[in-house]
Amino acid sequence: MRSTEEIGERYASIRASVGAGVTVVAATKYVSLEEMGLLAEAGIELVGENRAQSLEAKQARYGEAFRWHFIGHLQSRKAALVSELCELCHSLASESAARQLSIPALVEVNLAGEATKSGIAPEQLEDFLGFCAEVGVEVRGLMTMPPLSADPEASRPYFRRLRELAEQYKLSQLSMGTSQDYLVAAEEGTTYVRVGSVLWS
Repeated sequence: MRSTEEIGERYASIRASVGAGVTVVAATKYVSLEEMGLLAEAGIELVGENRAQSLEAKQARYGEAFRWHFIGHLQSRKAALVSELCELCHSLASESAARQLSIPALVEVNLAGEATKSGIAPEQLEDFLGFCAEVGVEVRGLMTMPPLSADPEASRPYFRRLRELAEQYKLSQLSMGTSQDYLVAAEEGTTYVRVGSVLWS
């Protein structure tokens, strides 16, 4: 973990590089409970957690220090807890979770058809958005995770396709881009980037 000063400088640098229209979400999956305080001291305002159990523990200690988003796989049995603790869920991908969610959400789209990843297939997106409307979930946009690659440019076609889908369904928010490809995501019109290791490793 970098020092508080280094984290703050890196955070400011990333925010400047992605531009004013992109919100930087600090992904805290690998940040310990004790280390969360360093992020608050560094001026980080918005964090994204992957696991509901970690979210609950961290929010209990640092609840007022941050705004909280949920960015990991959303299980239906954890949707009520996530709704209680977060302002936005980036990873809605099942009807069972949608029934339990009471905060705004982004729908996760599995653009590459990877069996190891959750997400709605693009051809099923229209029906899923209709279901969300029926059960009262406010869908603000879309999220995706491209196949892992050492080359940031490999993510560009997936980011571009997600933006096209958002435009097709008149959705204004996009969550795409992590530590290795957030600059490409910004170029392709994302509104959120989810960065972790690039901030503090």
